[in-house]
Amino acid sequence: MSSEYVVKMDNISKEFSGNKVLKNVSLQVKPGEIHALMGENGAGKSTLMNILFGMPAIWNTGGYEGTIEIDGKPVKIDSPQKAMECGIGMVHQEFMLIPGFTATENIKLGREVTTPTVASAILGKSLEELDRRTMAKDARRAMDTIGLGIDENTMVGGLPVGYMQFIEIAREIDKTGMKLLIFDEPTAVLTESEAERLLRTMKVIAGKGIAIIFITHRIDEVIEVADSITILRDGTFIDRLETKDTTAAKIAEMMIGRKVEKLVDNAGGDRKLDKDDIILKLRDYHVDMPGETVRGVDLDVIRGEILGIGGLAGQGKIGIPNGIQGLYETSGTIEFDGERIDPEKLGDALSKHMVFVSEDRKGVGLLLEESIEQNIIFTATQVENKFMKKVGFFTQYDAAAAKKHAEDMIKELDIRCVGPEQLVGSLSGGNQQKVCLARALTLAPKLLVVSEPTRGIDIGAKKLVLELLVKLNRENGMTIIVVSSELNELRSLSDRIAIVSDGKISGILKPEDSDADFGLAMSGVKVGGADNGEA
Repeated sequence: MSSEYVVKMDNISKEFSGNKVLKNVSLQVKPGEIHALMGENGAGKSTLMNILFGMPAIWNTGGYEGTIEIDGKPVKIDSPQKAMECGIGMVHQEFMLIPGFTATENIKLGREVTTPTVASAILGKSLEELDRRTMAKDARRAMDTIGLGIDENTMVGGLPVGYMQFIEIAREIDKTGMKLLIFDEPTAVLTESEAERLLRTMKVIAGKGIAIIFITHRIDEVIEVADSITILRDGTFIDRLETKDTTAAKIAEMMIGRKVEKLVDNAGGDRKLDKDDIILKLRDYHVDMPGETVRGVDLDVIRGEILGIGGLAGQGKIGIPNGIQGLYETSGTIEFDGERIDPEKLGDALSKHMVFVSEDRKGVGLLLEESIEQNIIFTATQVENKFMKKVGFFTQYDAAAAKKHAEDMIKELDIRCVGPEQLVGSLSGGNQQKVCLARALTLAPKLLVVSEPTRGIDIGAKKLVLELLVKLNRENGMTIIVVSSELNELRSLSDRIAIVSDGKISGILKPEDSDADFGLAMSGVKVGGADNGEA
């Protein structure tokens, strides 16, 4: 049986805990074709590729529905080993290298070349010696194929990220019978020059007849190297396109285009804001955050508004708040409420009452093994000495004041719990997010910056969190910046939305602007107030 496709996936569906993340998705890739798999965060790209590569996370949760064919023959890929036997390799976002091994040892790991010895002839193959010369020769050939010029005996530990990425690729193409390579966001952590080199390498590999599936959010890279594109949205198949027949703007519009349903009932409507009353001003603002680089942003935030910051993953939107906090190297001017912020002075923004809620709720935002009370008051106690009282010459923790404040915040934010002593790790995702907001509000912010406020929480909890942000803005007059990958939620609660593409502001749009305008901005085309992002 022959087929024009090296891989053909039909009607693939997958559920996790009753949540259908893929719904009858299809994918076809031809030999020697570079095929881009695109979609917003949560579209189902990684899940689809985990199915194709037989990852345990799929089979430990009930498998999937649908069929897979390799070279026209039906296959059941129930493990990575089976995938490799089918000629499928995968270059993961997280490197699978051993730092204490050389480049050769990493490339040949699990496929070592050995030679017989006297001992092995008597006691078995396990006593054969490594044929290091042949292994080095194989590794050299693989590295030369992709233009990696380092010595094959170089230790991997300490190498730049870009070199590690190329060693991973060399390992895959050294395997015999390779038919298809999956690249999962391969340029996310690379410098611009390394990314350009990787794209050239992909063309070389495809030129040898090996098909490539290229998962990326970066539309410019797709236009440059991909032959065809499959677009997913919310776990469903949208279209398969030939790259030559489409445009960056059309791709972006298809990725994000959907009926905008209001997630927040009491948001929207024109409001009278003083456009000259600027609370935050960024000028020639750069942030060196790997995968989220910011390249010369000018942006004004109006006092009293909700400003949304959106864009595809890896374009720099997350870098904006992380740079202001001083978490990454930053340059340019940050002026907040008439004062300069020094990002090299960690906590300077916080001390001036610009308060942040991190996108990494569990990794950074919460103390999961501590109580709700301790999570709510912790930062205020550390930074502002709140909930401490003088007893003679000593200062001690004011447990009564802390408990009352925690109870007040639980009531005000409707945190569903048994009481302030409950451990945060036992709460639902939506209630954990409310605890993060409670901690931020305890610092009495002039400006609240919330990154990915609804990531990982269900639709009901999303609505509650977004309505809370609107309430804080409308009733308390709090200025809020919401950074989100969910364009729908930004359009539901924002007064204005700044779209970031390739580290720059490509447009300042109104929530009611068309999908086409948002698609153009997300593809990097300047629209709206895009020249400098000023109000």
